[in-house]
Amino acid sequence: MRIAFFVNSIADETPQFTTTTLALAALNRGHEICYVTPGDFVLRADDSLAVRGLVLPSSGYKKPETLHKDLQGENTETRIFDVAEIDVLFLRNDPSLDVTDRPWAAHAGALFGRLAALRGTLVVNDPAGLAKAQNKLYLQDFPPSVRPATLVSKSIEEIRGFIAGEKKKGAIIKPLQGSGGKNVFKVASPDDQNLNQIFEAVSGEGYLIAQSFMPEASEGDVRFFVMNGRPLMRDGKYAAFRRVPAKGEIRSNVHVGGGPVPVEVTPAMLAVVEAVRPKLVEDGMFLVGLDIVGDKILEINVFTPGGLGNLAQLYETNFSDTVIAALEDKIAMRAAYGGRLDNSRLATL
Repeated sequence: MRIAFFVNSIADETPQFTTTTLALAALNRGHEICYVTPGDFVLRADDSLAVRGLVLPSSGYKKPETLHKDLQGENTETRIFDVAEIDVLFLRNDPSLDVTDRPWAAHAGALFGRLAALRGTLVVNDPAGLAKAQNKLYLQDFPPSVRPATLVSKSIEEIRGFIAGEKKKGAIIKPLQGSGGKNVFKVASPDDQNLNQIFEAVSGEGYLIAQSFMPEASEGDVRFFVMNGRPLMRDGKYAAFRRVPAKGEIRSNVHVGGGPVPVEVTPAMLAVVEAVRPKLVEDGMFLVGLDIVGDKILEINVFTPGGLGNLAQLYETNFSDTVIAALEDKIAMRAAYGGRLDNSRLATL
């Protein structure tokens, strides 16, 4: 297979990114890869779709650090492919990183991904599903039983009223469009002296989410990978780990000091996955990261779920290899069914 990994920027990739571990796994399974960015698509006058892909100088990598070094080096080659030459377009960009400075790039993956899917390329996650999930409001499409109490508003009066109703636990305030724990605050009371400043800081990015604070979150959340609507597993192990906040932090994101530690998967976590499975399958969400606290989901990461590298270290298990093997199965199924499977259905088979 030839797999194209669509990312925000080549320069911003790191050896620790899940995309790097997936690319390494694909190469080690004998596949060809290339990297694609938002400005690399060309829709020609004859209605053909081409893409510029950055090709690595070698395929014999053993470590993600070596792959990443070559990716950033001078010996890479840019090749132009007809999209029919791309078996899988793996969308791995974070739209929130581009929405301010490069708004044209934020949704280029989903837009051109839809065109690629129409021309026979397998695109994951399904671009039509991703179009529904452009911000954290997507969580509201899932069963109420797995969601904490939530308010979405740009009114500070509405937010004060919500916090007043959560006075025993407080609330989390964060932007509707965002990622990585940026501008996430805990507010204990509607009379908090910092509330006006928090509102000004976060509302500048658009709508705000006020979410009931869950005391269990002080112990961190659980990043739980779901593939094809089912828990991602390999060798009897679940692709899940706990992200423990650093001292003095409410955020458990790894890049702000959250420490990844092993976690024992509970029946409550599996019940959460089962509850969201039908919607994930319906939307063609091949690989998803659920952030779970107790029996609730705080966020659903459908664009760039990260942590497969952490899992490999914690459990000495190559979950990335399992992900690439699943893509191989999908390409085989498409060939067996003569192309009669649409992208959304094939993405989660």
